[in-house]
Amino acid sequence: MNERVERAHFHMADVRRKRVTARRAVAVGELHAGPEAFPIIVEGRLPKGDARTMAEIAGLQGAKNASQLMPLCHPLPLEFIEVHTEPVPERHAIRVYCEVATFARTGVEMEALAGASAALLTLYDLTKPVEPALSIGGVRLLFKEGGKKGLWLHPDGMTDAERERYRPRGPARLDGVPCAVVTLSDRASAGDYADAAGPLLVERLRALGAETGNATVLPDDPDALVARLRACADDGVRLVLCTGGTGLGPRDRTPEALAQIADRRVDGIGELFRSESSQHTPMAWLSRTDAVLLGHTLIVALPGSAKAVAQGMDILAPILAHALAMAAGEGHG
Repeated sequence: MNERVERAHFHMADVRRKRVTARRAVAVGELHAGPEAFPIIVEGRLPKGDARTMAEIAGLQGAKNASQLMPLCHPLPLEFIEVHTEPVPERHAIRVYCEVATFARTGVEMEALAGASAALLTLYDLTKPVEPALSIGGVRLLFKEGGKKGLWLHPDGMTDAERERYRPRGPARLDGVPCAVVTLSDRASAGDYADAAGPLLVERLRALGAETGNATVLPDDPDALVARLRACADDGVRLVLCTGGTGLGPRDRTPEALAQIADRRVDGIGELFRSESSQHTPMAWLSRTDAVLLGHTLIVALPGSAKAVAQGMDILAPILAHALAMAAGEGHG
């Protein structure tokens, strides 16, 4: 009895501390109709009517009702659903796509899968009077976007036509862009503890294709930081990410160092970080995250904790490439 009670303990995932981001998912699957039923479906000659049109309507309903079908699925206000059916003559199949998008704290994979499944079941229901030997297969997520993991593509890949239709979007790449990372911490520079935030920034930049060495660790000394930032700009570094020294402590002077060298301020970056991070914790409003331009070099000062740095990169990654292009005079294209 106790084992059964323990197994019966369920709970929804707690997403209260996750950020609201743009979410999108596309699911796909096929109804294998066979050589006799396939042309009847395509030509809309089934006894109950146009199965493809009805399946697309059913897919819309399936996506909207996903949380009613799966008890632990979060109910979401969906902002876009499109169900598309496509004949595949070489397999005598009808391929179904369901695209779902919204802004939320959790993804819409299950909504897309529910929509595709409902469409396929409707095709099955309307086709079985003329062909009972039907099968449904290949139901899978094609890709998903949004959240801290960004773009995920199914290992089975996509066709060129699918890529052209849906254009999955990950963070803009920084391939070959020279970048630098600077950690500001009295204790880390003294060797009292290992810097975690700087190496994390290096890792995230390299994942975007940027060229960067290891993080430079400096004490909370504005003069030392100013000298390092000027050297980076003189060396042609396009992006410098600093971590640490943005709090309210008496030694937190990173924004003051940036003010000494700024040709232009980029206030929106700090505002974006605080606004988005406040979805994780209200303490984000105490951060003095800042950004400036020194010539064509964009310098961003992030908080010192590894957790805040990871969240900061999730927030900033989608805009960094465009910001650097604008700073270099490449326009808004």
